[in-house]
Amino acid sequence: MFFALLASGQGWSQTLRWASQGDLLTLDPHAQNEVLTNSINSQVYETLVQRGKQMNIEPALAMSWERVSPLLWRFRLRPGVRFHDGATLTPEDVVFSVLRAREPTSAVRVYANALGTPKAVGSDVVEFALTEFNPVFLEHLSLIHVMNKAWAQSHGALQPQDFKAREEKYTALHANGTGPYMLVSRQPDVRTVFRRNDAWWGKPDGNVQEVVYTPVKDDTTRTAALLSGELDFVLDPPTQDLDRLRANKAVRVMDGPENRIMYFGLDQGRDELLYANVKGKNPFKDVRVRRALYRAIDIQAIRDKVMRGQAIPSGALAASPQTILGDAELDRREPFDPDSARQLLKEAGYPEGFEMVLDCPNNRYVNDEAICVAVAAMWARIGIKVRVNAMPRALYFPKLEKLDTSAYLMGWGGSITDAETTLTPVMRNRGERGVGMFNWGNYRNDKLDQLAAQSTRETDPARREQLIKAAMREHNEQVHHIPLHRQMIAWAMRDTVTAVHRPDNWLEWRWVRMDKR
Repeated sequence: MFFALLASGQGWSQTLRWASQGDLLTLDPHAQNEVLTNSINSQVYETLVQRGKQMNIEPALAMSWERVSPLLWRFRLRPGVRFHDGATLTPEDVVFSVLRAREPTSAVRVYANALGTPKAVGSDVVEFALTEFNPVFLEHLSLIHVMNKAWAQSHGALQPQDFKAREEKYTALHANGTGPYMLVSRQPDVRTVFRRNDAWWGKPDGNVQEVVYTPVKDDTTRTAALLSGELDFVLDPPTQDLDRLRANKAVRVMDGPENRIMYFGLDQGRDELLYANVKGKNPFKDVRVRRALYRAIDIQAIRDKVMRGQAIPSGALAASPQTILGDAELDRREPFDPDSARQLLKEAGYPEGFEMVLDCPNNRYVNDEAICVAVAAMWARIGIKVRVNAMPRALYFPKLEKLDTSAYLMGWGGSITDAETTLTPVMRNRGERGVGMFNWGNYRNDKLDQLAAQSTRETDPARREQLIKAAMREHNEQVHHIPLHRQMIAWAMRDTVTAVHRPDNWLEWRWVRMDKR
């Protein structure tokens, strides 16, 4: 079935057939915040500013902008931009999109709320009035996709799809953007097809006319399809196959570190764990237990045996070394020390350990399920008996969004390396306007929260750096998450394919060139 589906390609210079282990979650551009979903949606929907080949901010739907004052930004829209249904882009569409992205069902509301109040000015200007300074305003703006208000209204989609409630909405399977590619058909978990938008305002560097995306969970099948020529590109070639792929003259492998930190989260909010044999209390509320789990992880074994060298161990919950501003101490890990871990458990009142469930995706990150299985074995050596509950990303993320978990594996990263996009959504106390919405362990640390909040609005760079480092130190001292490593990302493609490899693991189709063999 898989190979039959791929056979519909239209020719070497027209069709890019590519795959990764899982499918995008939704076509609604505000309903989820997950890199594969975001990257595919960004080929259809656009933002006012975007990332270039070197990760720089550059014009997109806004052709120019100015910072009128510390709390006022003004953007002039590109003339003549049309949505795929023919409607003209207006400032009102931009205002609508920012407000839509703030709705409770939006997974990007923390970023949209940081943009202040949008206002349409005339026929081609949008202003943003902030109530407080935002040190990464343009970076936040680059994450909010613009939709056509009339189209959304006509299809009952004025609010984003409620993904965690498994809501079925028109925008989950249909799309109407301004971008270089248009949706042709969508079959979730089977195949999604796009074609080039000939009316796009820009000029593509590549020559791809059609894109066929096929999720292929099985590692062996993805590799075989690439080697046979049934696929042109694989976003996540299995680490165990990389040497074989590099040795094949018909295949090109590109790799580098991804802006993404892998980590474990622990329920620190409930008084009793949902999925454990400990009744009437929650072991993860005790920092000694959290530190014990941390010290029981042999990170070098994970790096060498599970990741086959394709990982950079880290002690900071930071997507990139840039996030911690060059502070090596913040990146220092707790020592691997099983004896110390057992002693900490004993001191916390769990000399015999306990039983628990670890939730894990099995088609989202590099070797995600294998990481969970390996760490479960390490925790068993200190008396923590773990059942790994692995599932596809489409089930995994709604489960975690509802805080239906005791412990989980997560990755955090993307194009923005500034600490703000980790501190506010991941590390802060859960609150209003999307603050702490990815703090799925639901811990409360008022000291950390205050430091992070101050760094968000601090205008002095030196003072802001001090606040960021202080917040990170407090997080590390309390072991609110257990960091693992930053992923190395390898892409594999036929030697006829040329692509731009970015550290946010983002395949931009308009830059892809396919040459005839």
